[in-house]
Order: sequence, then C-alpha cells, then structure tokens
Amino acid sequence: MEWTVHQLPQKTIAPSALRRVHHIALNVRDLSVSRHFYGTILGLVELSGPAVPATLKTLVAAGKVANFVTPDGTVIDLFYEPELGPPDADPRRAFTRANHLAFDIAPEAFDEAVAVLLNQQVPIDHGPVSRPTGRGIYFYDPDGFLLEIRCNPAAGAVESLL
Repeated sequence: MEWTVHQLPQKTIAPSALRRVHHIALNVRDLSVSRHFYGTILGLVELSGPAVPATLKTLVAAGKVANFVTPDGTVIDLFYEPELGPPDADPRRAFTRANHLAFDIAPEAFDEAVAVLLNQQVPIDHGPVSRPTGRGIYFYDPDGFLLEIRCNPAAGAVESLL
C-alpha cells in the first residue's frame, strides 16, 4: 500500500516506544560462507541450543537459518535461500530498499578491524573515511549487502594501508 502525505495516519508511535533494533533478517545464498563471514571474520556469536529463538528452532535444526548476536543483543538472522540470485556485478545497485547495516566499534579497535577486513580480502566499498561523526569503513558481505564498521572520532593510520 502506498500512502500519500494526505493519507498518512494522524497518530504516531509514542516517543521512545521503539527501544532498539530487535533483529535483522538477511537472505543468503551460501549459509556456510555467510556463517564464516559473520562468525569468524566479524566475530559475532552464533546462537545455539536454548539461545535460538523459539520461532526459528525448526528452521535452524533443518539448516535453513543461522542466528548471530551482536554485543548489544541485536540478532542477525541469516535465511538460507539457495535460489537467491547472485549479487549484481555492481553491488551498489543491489538491495535498493536497504542502504547498509552499521556496527559500532571502540575507537582503539577500529584500525585492527580494518586490518582484518583487508587481510581477509573482504570487498571494500570505500573507506576508511573520517568525518565529524566518526570514522568508518564500508564493505560487502558474501551476498553483496553493504556493511559498515564505525567508531567515534579517533586518530589512526589505517588510511595509509589503502
């Protein structure tokens, strides 16, 4: 359903009612490659046993879903979709309704995270960049989804590596 400005509901969600992102669900073509990327390269913890959300236990047991948790408790669900088309040759044209997923990192860990991405030959979109709001690097997961690792302003020498 498309709304015009005049058709928008008059009520709004109460301020502060939305507390945090609960989970993010991504479709992935190769679950083992994505598991390695999110678990090993990004270092997120994969949920198992009783930690798996009850609504996904059957799919996890069948090898159709893997769940990872970020340090702040946000769950990333990876849904195995083997028929998922390959990423566009130009990944900037893929995922037109989503821009990117950003992970915050401590400033003192930023340079090391960039070094890991480079060492693992993760495709970099751009960065590291420095802005008044912090430093960031943009890169792609195995399915071409744009991710960012960012931190508050801090000095670093990673820019010379690129």
